[in-house]
Amino acid sequence: MQEVNRHIVHMDLDSFFVSVERLKDIRLKGKPILVGGFSDRAVVASCSYEARQLGVHSAMPMRLARQLCPEATIIRGDMEEYAKYSRIVTEIISEVAPVVEKASIDEHYLDITGLDRFFGCWQWTRELRQRIIDHTGLPISFGLSINKTVSKIATGQAKPDGELQVPDGTEKIFLSPLSIRKIPMVGEKTYISLRNMGISKIGTLQQMELPTMAKVMGQNGIMIWKKANALDDAPVTPYSEQKSMSKETTFEQDTTDMEKLRKVLFRMVDELAFELRSMGKITGCLTLKIRYANFDTHTKQIQLPYTASDKVILEKVMDLFRKLYSRRMLIRLVGIRLSQLIHGSFQTDMFNDKIEELNLLSALDNIRVKYGQDIIKRAFLQTKDLKDATQRS
Repeated sequence: MQEVNRHIVHMDLDSFFVSVERLKDIRLKGKPILVGGFSDRAVVASCSYEARQLGVHSAMPMRLARQLCPEATIIRGDMEEYAKYSRIVTEIISEVAPVVEKASIDEHYLDITGLDRFFGCWQWTRELRQRIIDHTGLPISFGLSINKTVSKIATGQAKPDGELQVPDGTEKIFLSPLSIRKIPMVGEKTYISLRNMGISKIGTLQQMELPTMAKVMGQNGIMIWKKANALDDAPVTPYSEQKSMSKETTFEQDTTDMEKLRKVLFRMVDELAFELRSMGKITGCLTLKIRYANFDTHTKQIQLPYTASDKVILEKVMDLFRKLYSRRMLIRLVGIRLSQLIHGSFQTDMFNDKIEELNLLSALDNIRVKYGQDIIKRAFLQTKDLKDATQRS
């Protein structure tokens, strides 16, 4: 049976946060824009192409970004608005595409294998792109090829507001002159390692022997070599949005031991926040549940700035506990639920977080991934915070 060539599309909204802000205020068009926190220690969540031309990039400390681009307009950002437009784009794509994977808040993969027999994959994708632009007013780029890696790199080459097809059989030729930075899984450390080996272009990497890459860089080297050679059979995973996540703890004996309650709440927040970040998601709603010894159950819910920061979530949990624990009764169960989950490029409250906090979270998560989630814990509040809750009741 003849093997069917795959047709995989990668679609990416250009400078998504900035583009949404320009829809809200047309005066921002053509001007350098920074989306993020206002303090010197905050980070850039997104920036316009005008700012990028001056060396600004996402996750850069805001202080440095302002030095590079002093004339930039700084906007705090509105994750609820960005999430709304993201849902609209996803709905437009899902209406017509056979298989859709939502990779993040602003990018999608589509498997349109077989459509070439009816419409022509190139023309079909161009029409879909134009439909998104017409319905939303947002610029969007796409790449079309035989797999996810090549299509994602093609999208990067097509930006801003462009489209690019890599014909079947020309993948290695297309990749060869590009920088190794273009390979999706090559971060700063890997880039330095490859440069130390004398590798700067993907074409050089293509000529390396696979056993050599495996010996020098292990499994990671094998994956990079495969991507450089346009070898990627990863499927487009059908999109399904997880609506919420939660954890509950039922005590063996009903308790008012504030030290025990504190530790349980800390542990649940720690686990939920790590799970959020592992999935590349952020939450906009928090619910705390308390069940008393007589089985009376009370909940309290609040909206919060979209985040996956355990520090931010824990502070809100403690605040809810102080408000919800209104009677001096034994507690049977406590639970935490995070809802309104969306994909996010940043793992924390992107408009408030400091670069030191981002770096610390990244280091902690790397340790947990390598050695297990229980290997390291963080403490944010003292026991008195829960004691105060009982004293006020």
